[in-house]
Amino acid sequence: MEATGESVKSLLSEDCYADFLKEDFDVKTYTAQAIHHAVIAEQLAKLAEGISQLDKELHSQVVARHEDLLAQATGIESLEGVLQMMQTRIAALQSAVDRIRTKIVDPYNKIVARTAQLARLQVACDLLRRIIRILYLSKRLQGQLQGGSREITKAAQSLNELGE
Repeated sequence: MEATGESVKSLLSEDCYADFLKEDFDVKTYTAQAIHHAVIAEQLAKLAEGISQLDKELHSQVVARHEDLLAQATGIESLEGVLQMMQTRIAALQSAVDRIRTKIVDPYNKIVARTAQLARLQVACDLLRRIIRILYLSKRLQGQLQGGSREITKAAQSLNELGE
């Protein structure tokens, strides 16, 4: 196995494969150069040999790490099962939160609306009490004004009360 790994490293260090390892490798440029130099058959043979060695190395790596790869695959399957279970639980929690929200939000909104309504009713009742008091005082003042000069002090008191 180690010998195969070394042979792949030595293969990749050859000049004809160095181009493939470059960051800026361009297939069209490489092909154009191979055609221009008329070494297509030689390049294809080297590439086929390199591919063959890479396949052998890949096979030996898979065989050597077979147990680890199976354990990782099994681990991934169990993680997927845990993830699915967590997603189910999250959906159930979201559903419970939505139910609780409707049980809390709807009554809260009703309380807010009724509180505002009660505040408006209190203001209206206060205004009605003032209006009734003004009507009562104005009737009393009319009676006092019809009573003449002897009722003048009472009329003044009634006027003072109306002013307040």
